[in-house]
Amino acid sequence: MRLLMTAALACAALAPASVLAVEDGWSGTGELGLAIAKGNTDNETLVGKLKLAREDDVWRHSVLASFLYGTSDGLENARRYELFGSTGYRFGERHYVFGSGRNERDHFSSDEYQTTVAGGYGFEAFMSEDTKLVLEIGPGYRWSKKQDVRVHDNEAIARGFMDFSHQLTDSTRIYDTLLIESGGDNTFVRNDFGVQVSMTDALALKAGFEIRHNTDVSDDRRRTDRLTTVNVVYGF
Repeated sequence: MRLLMTAALACAALAPASVLAVEDGWSGTGELGLAIAKGNTDNETLVGKLKLAREDDVWRHSVLASFLYGTSDGLENARRYELFGSTGYRFGERHYVFGSGRNERDHFSSDEYQTTVAGGYGFEAFMSEDTKLVLEIGPGYRWSKKQDVRVHDNEAIARGFMDFSHQLTDSTRIYDTLLIESGGDNTFVRNDFGVQVSMTDALALKAGFEIRHNTDVSDDRRRTDRLTTVNVVYGF
């Protein structure tokens, strides 16, 4: 019941946000997925994403907000939030420089939070109607804190990013985004692959598979997390 109420609140919050975004020249998508299993064990997982983008001949902006919340037999076993923003300035037809920032809070991982800022060079390798491939690389810095202890790991990092999508049919599109933040103490890798099938001009179903990997974790944590989702997507 608690997850259903949270899902309803998320949907209610998405509607005015989408209207304001469209009026200000932004486009984007909102995703929401809810998985409920009942039986010998009761599991509930709620995931959501909001992506916004705005581009012109000089600037390109993007914003991402996501969350994951899960319970097992009434006990919370997953709670993660992430905010990301990026701004790029074009100096050629396909070339730009960018600045980005990312903050992630995870109550069940080795790190309570990871905050990174980065800048560098971006290249739009393909930008056709059917295929999109954007690559970014540059230096940055990361602040992180271990879970439940006052231990901070702050370090310079190298950041790499790939954003790929391709239209397979009139209604089906595949997506793949890869983020790498590598430092001397820890390398964070996230790959998010998805297949999206349009139902109407605004609504679609998306099946996704996400892998998250940290090289430096505590003894009671696994280095790699995998998440499979089926979400309803609303585009605006």
